Amino acid sequence: MKVMPTNRTVTEAKWDAIYQKKDFSWVADFLLENSFLLPRQGKALDLASGLGENALFLAGQGLESHAWDISSMALTRLKKKAAQKNLVIAVKHTDIVAAKLPKNEFDVIVVCRFLDRSLSHAIIDCLKPDGLLFYKTYVKEKIAVDGPGNPDFLLDRNELLNIFNPLTVVAYRENSRLGDLTCGDRNEAYFIGQKRH
Repeated sequence: MKVMPTNRTVTEAKWDAIYQKKDFSWVADFLLENSFLLPRQGKALDLASGLGENALFLAGQGLESHAWDISSMALTRLKKKAAQKNLVIAVKHTDIVAAKLPKNEFDVIVVCRFLDRSLSHAIIDCLKPDGLLFYKTYVKEKIAVDGPGNPDFLLDRNELLNIFNPLTVVAYRENSRLGDLTCGDRNEAYFIGQKRH
């Protein structure tokens, strides 16, 4: 029987094991496709960053890039990758909870494939006025086995529009099960919103 270290949570150990083996992947497609919306300067946060592909991209766009995640393994690998690319990324090893999100801190926040509904107001508060939120994660109506199986971590139809209602909608996409299921992203929904003054 494997004994877990006492100074680490079970969740952290789980994600460390995943990120020790996982390869770096691509930047989130919806962030790439909508990168023209990014400010030319400012402070950006890749929240629940994992290996931080989005943080690397944001740094490459000239933004002061931050990556927060529960996995110290992922953040160690991200720092090494950033150094190889001559990019600076401020990493923070932390459990993602509302109390740890500062108010009016970031011009851009990116969240991919992470869902904790209790954080929605804290994420909005963490944005500066006019700040942009880029959010994408799995839906309950997905047609593939990708992502979590637990419905608590899957979006209901139009849920991102509801939980981030205080933000002005800039872009939203959820293809659901309409039309030709072999086309389009059928497993995730994305939302881009701007904080109102």
